[in-house]
Amino acid sequence: MGSEKKIILVTGGSGLVGQAIKQAKQQDPRENETFIFLTSKDGDLKDPAATQRIFERYKPTHVIHLAAMVGGLFNNMQHNLDFLRNNILINDNVLHNSHKLGVKKVVSCLSTCIFPDKTSYPIDETMIHNGPPHSSNFGYSYAKRLIDVQNHAYNHQHGCHFTSVIPTNVFGAYDNFNLEDGHVIPGLIHKAYIAKKEGKPLVVAGSGKPLRQFIYSIDLAKLFLFVLREYEEIEPIILSVDESSEVSIGEVAKMIADAFQLEHGIVLDETKSDGQFKKTASNKKLRGYLPDFQFMPLKDAIDRTVQWFNLNYNTARK
Repeated sequence: MGSEKKIILVTGGSGLVGQAIKQAKQQDPRENETFIFLTSKDGDLKDPAATQRIFERYKPTHVIHLAAMVGGLFNNMQHNLDFLRNNILINDNVLHNSHKLGVKKVVSCLSTCIFPDKTSYPIDETMIHNGPPHSSNFGYSYAKRLIDVQNHAYNHQHGCHFTSVIPTNVFGAYDNFNLEDGHVIPGLIHKAYIAKKEGKPLVVAGSGKPLRQFIYSIDLAKLFLFVLREYEEIEPIILSVDESSEVSIGEVAKMIADAFQLEHGIVLDETKSDGQFKKTASNKKLRGYLPDFQFMPLKDAIDRTVQWFNLNYNTARK
């Protein structure tokens, strides 16, 4: 990529992944890179004029596009249209302004929920458009899929270098630890915090048997920087731990209970449903580029996240 000056605009810069990129770039700094981390205070990316002002102000050469309207399962099920429209607006404004201002490269963040509901496993990058996504959050999923469609269209029509990444289940500091709307690990961490305080067991919804691949936010951020700096394809790339690192929700709950040193163990509430049993994703493409990349062991990453939550309980999103 040479030593030309790069101004890298990160949308959604205050969230889980944005904060991790702040840390990762300090661990692997490049003299020619200047990062600008946007927050919602900088302007509403749903608004074309506001987005244009941001781009004209900072004149980025590169964009990492993380901003999105996100929500938990219940919120998604109730508001599929809002998730569809708002995310289409955000994505279109970011990509359109990137093209207009001659941005050299955009890396957008997709999600494994965009994959077809009925599919074979492991999932890989070629399967994105092979059938409808899960009906619970189809609005969000189709809006995210459209980023991939737009990336190819911008490349065909204008030669733009816009690409995307698909992370598996991300967790870490600055996550959303909301008990209703949070994802598995942050939700369980918050539950365990309360269980510790009240001297009760950690109650886990469901059988604890479903399997997931979890990626620590700092590892994901390092991979984002690799994609920004080295990855030349328009096709998306799945950023995930190896298939052999898939763990059950029960195992994760035990790691969290251990991190809090809970004295009353874990109780499985099997009256609650499990959701999908597995969503195994293949990182074969990533391993082709980075065969030796070392992911932080899940237990260590959970310990660090619990430590952060304990220290930042009052200000954490919850």
